[in-house]
Amino acid sequence: MKKKLLFGSLVVIALLVVAYRISCKAPSAELGEQERVAAIFERGGCLDCHSAEPNLPFYASMPIMGDMVVADSKAGYQMFDIEPMIKALGSGETLSAVDVARVEKAALDGDMPMAKYYLVHWGSQMTSAKSTIIAAWAEKWRAEYYNDGIGGEPVRPIAERLEYDEAKAELGRILYHDTRLSIDNTVSCASCHDLSTAGVDNKQYSEGVGGQLGGVNAPTVYNAVYNFVQFWDGRAATLALQAAGPPLNPVEMGCESFDQIIAKLSKDRALTRAFKAVYPDGWSEANITDAIAQFEHTLITPNSRFDRYLKGDAEAITAEELEGYNLFKKYNCATCHVGPILGGQSYELMGQYADYFAARGTELTVEDNGRFKETSIERDRHRFKVPGLRNVALTAPYFHDGTEPELKEAVCKMGTYQVGVELEDEVEDKIVAFLKAI
Repeated sequence: MKKKLLFGSLVVIALLVVAYRISCKAPSAELGEQERVAAIFERGGCLDCHSAEPNLPFYASMPIMGDMVVADSKAGYQMFDIEPMIKALGSGETLSAVDVARVEKAALDGDMPMAKYYLVHWGSQMTSAKSTIIAAWAEKWRAEYYNDGIGGEPVRPIAERLEYDEAKAELGRILYHDTRLSIDNTVSCASCHDLSTAGVDNKQYSEGVGGQLGGVNAPTVYNAVYNFVQFWDGRAATLALQAAGPPLNPVEMGCESFDQIIAKLSKDRALTRAFKAVYPDGWSEANITDAIAQFEHTLITPNSRFDRYLKGDAEAITAEELEGYNLFKKYNCATCHVGPILGGQSYELMGQYADYFAARGTELTVEDNGRFKETSIERDRHRFKVPGLRNVALTAPYFHDGTEPELKEAVCKMGTYQVGVELEDEVEDKIVAFLKAI
């Protein structure tokens, strides 16, 4: 009898194992590459947590277990909304480089979905076969998307030059440094974004007209052309729209309208002649901001030693810098800080794993709301455009609130609040060495 029970139990276990392996099988190779990846995400239950309207299981209404499910779903959505990516895979729309980096890293690490999920939802586990499919797809996608001859790295070399209209850019350069764009002729774009100091003023908050202080740290103007939106809260979709903001900001430049600015500029006969030669319809807000935007296309940081490394020069960086880059990737930094400027491609929550603002110990400001200021969507509260990291060693202080003066401590805090790890001192030093190489 005992032998029969044992035999029966072994048969059941064997059948369960077979069923589990079948359910975890990678999508068929007969599917298209993107279809296979989409199928992995869908079967993996990614939308059960990483979407605005999650597909909660029946036990989500049960005591204790239900609370855990709801909490995990809420946290998953806060960290990453995968729904736009899955839709883009199905429609053929352009994917986000950040989304690609994020799912690739999760697949390679095998940390998604969590064990407590896939033990209940058979077929969702990230197997080595699925991970291989996603990694190969991500590498191929980057090669096609960037078209820069570099392999599968999430960080890319920066262009040596971007296309722009030279005549317009020259006018933009003049206007960028012209204090007449401010109400009292004391502040120019360069006042807060000094080109001789890496495109910033190295102050927590910049000083506008009448000595007024702004509410956020001024980001560098260098490489701003690479940002998918402008400002920490993304309220400007283009460089031209960004250029239109400070002149009319009562704290920054204080003008009431561009008509007020044009009235002053039009008195400059030489500049007006030069302007009309390039813009036949003369002075206007659209033309002024377009010229400044064209100038900003010239503000690309030079290729660094790390760019030479990416292009194949293995000796361009030191062993410590290379180790720092590998740690930068290991600790998920390169899932948000991607592409040519290592950032500028997404909004991310400040405080993924710990409450940054509670630890800061000062009152919340309007600017601390981040993207929420523009959307009034609760998920966007404390969510900011990820800054690019080119020349980051020269652009202190750090974060949207300019509260951190030291790069090493900024790296430490990013580990705590964005990655959920306490980085060792040696790790921080190596990551800083890498950042100085870019």
